[in-house]
Amino acid sequence: MKILFSSYTQGAGVATDLVNTAALVRTSVGEVLMDPAALAHFLDEHEVRLDALPRGDLPAADDLAQVHALRQETRALLEAEEEDTVVEGANRLIARASAGLRLLRDTDGSWQWHVTTGPGASVADELGAFVGTGLLGVVRALGHDRFRPCASPVCSGLFIDTSKAGRRRYCMPSLCGNRLNVANYRARHQEGDAGSKGGGA
Repeated sequence: MKILFSSYTQGAGVATDLVNTAALVRTSVGEVLMDPAALAHFLDEHEVRLDALPRGDLPAADDLAQVHALRQETRALLEAEEEDTVVEGANRLIARASAGLRLLRDTDGSWQWHVTTGPGASVADELGAFVGTGLLGVVRALGHDRFRPCASPVCSGLFIDTSKAGRRRYCMPSLCGNRLNVANYRARHQEGDAGSKGGGA
């Protein structure tokens, strides 16, 4: 597998979404990666093509268990208070796939640095190298303060903010942001209803 070193946003996005597939975060629907087919869908949805899954083969049950372990490891790195901890952990993820840094031509013929995984690397190890490269890129380009908890008080999600402005607040903006807006709207209307009832007494 070749991972373009300068393109860290996809790896950071996969790290965010992987962490937030857990039942701890998805309290209303439960575990997202519940079987190998769900893992295959996750990889396909994020356009992650692993050498460990040639011809679009389905991951095995062992692969799924290892990805669950990788998810816990990734969550710990997103929660880490020290950027050195993140860098050390991300370097370990990359090294686990027997990865090396190589200068290779891109599709347009220009030279680009790539992280490459070794033959025989597992699904989880290749995915870990992809995530690890994303984490290192964010720390180097944007800083450790882009690793954040979701701003929703009812969510345990985490995210890496790779936006230009750096103002992202929610792990899943369309879900957590909307939930909070709805909760605030209801609270305002309940206060208004209570005020009108009190005024009429």
